[in-house]
Amino acid sequence: MLSLMSEPTESRSQRAARRAGEFPPAPEPLPRPVLDSHTHLDITVSEAGVPGGGTADDPVAVAVDVAAAVGVDRLVQVGVDVDSSRWGAEVAGRYPAVVATVALHPNEAPRLTDLDAALREIEALAAQDRVRGVGETGMDHYRTGDDGRAAQEESFRAHIAIAKRYAKTLVIHDRDAHADVLRILDDEGAPDTVVLHCFSGDAEFAAECVRRGYLLSFAGTVTFASAAALRDAAALTPLDQILVETDAPYLTPVPHRGRPNASYLIPLTVRALAATTGTDLDELCAAISATGERAFGPWR
Repeated sequence: MLSLMSEPTESRSQRAARRAGEFPPAPEPLPRPVLDSHTHLDITVSEAGVPGGGTADDPVAVAVDVAAAVGVDRLVQVGVDVDSSRWGAEVAGRYPAVVATVALHPNEAPRLTDLDAALREIEALAAQDRVRGVGETGMDHYRTGDDGRAAQEESFRAHIAIAKRYAKTLVIHDRDAHADVLRILDDEGAPDTVVLHCFSGDAEFAAECVRRGYLLSFAGTVTFASAAALRDAAALTPLDQILVETDAPYLTPVPHRGRPNASYLIPLTVRALAATTGTDLDELCAAISATGERAFGPWR
């Protein structure tokens, strides 16, 4: 369906072959329902298939149902280019459990021959009711070198403006670009709601984001043994500024790291966050759910 700009080390066909049929078993359900604040259903289906293996006439419905069975009853489908944004908006219109965000991934912007035309298409999609966010946009210093930074920044600033015009949540991709992300948000003036997708900073950066009122969305990376700094960041984040996500099919939480991710694995990350923050699991689930509704509105 589409290629993901942040994972170019393998071809799409190689990734699909490696992941097919490898979904982990379902974890214990959560005591209260939560949302997956950032997933790529299109990439998951095209590269890994559907949980349970085999094929399905309606893979999105399977993904939604399997997630709901463990207490993940709402999904945010995230766009990374014009095609995936169109697809996500359509899916959100068909499935009550799904809302969408639309954007050009920061690594997509330097590759476009007509950035302005692509941004116009994103803006048209952003006006739709079931599109609740603009993202993932932002800055990526890991995949894009100096020659692509100007286009990334131009695109990021344009996405900020779109989010403000349509009163949508801004969903930020930030890879090795913390200072630039804050600088640009401060320059432009941030929308009312900002989500740092797959938060990757340390406690100092988390404190800066919390002070500005941004929401920090934690992925399966918070369960990795090497992620002590990330857990420190989570520990200082107020409960009402925490979200949880998969970024599926990537960033699968421990103990299934390396296998394909999907929304039904969110309980593993939520339990890790409860342990990290010293919060009762039921209380954390309630807080994540409320914050998700505040950021993306009611699903139904």
